[in-house]
Amino acid sequence: MENKNQKAYIAGGCFWGMEDLFRNRKGIVDTEVGYIGGQNENPTYQDHPGHAEAIEITYDPDQTGFREILDYFFRIHDPSTPDRQGNDRGSSYRSAIFFQNEAEKQTAKEIIDIVDKSGRWGGKVVTTLEPYSRFWPAEAYHQDYLLRNRGGYTCHFERFGTFLNEAAV
Repeated sequence: MENKNQKAYIAGGCFWGMEDLFRNRKGIVDTEVGYIGGQNENPTYQDHPGHAEAIEITYDPDQTGFREILDYFFRIHDPSTPDRQGNDRGSSYRSAIFFQNEAEKQTAKEIIDIVDKSGRWGGKVVTTLEPYSRFWPAEAYHQDYLLRNRGGYTCHFERFGTFLNEAAV
């Protein structure tokens, strides 16, 4: 049997909270936290210059799509704050979409336009579109962190309903 699952790579602040919210979404097969978009190989939590804390989302395209993943992404973090989410500050916590092909890049641009036009965030979306480079899984103690540490810190939560109803998509 052929594996038809696809992957998406997004960053929007501390990876723990994003992973925790995405893991239970319809069509999400797996999540993994890690680093992407930086200067060094084999980054670690202590040494990841230029890398964003990101999540790798494995999804079943028969149950959800890249467009729906991005819609939810923009509902659970503030994309109008450069290099910051909640108490976390610095480029590691930037809002970014790491596109793997031109179709993903175009979809990301379309969703960003919808989010901007909605005015819900009160500021312009500063999410960067960056070409996929390589995803480096984070250390084991970061994986499924909020499952193992139920009182752990997160600044992610669902703030709005879907953006997709606001435009003919």
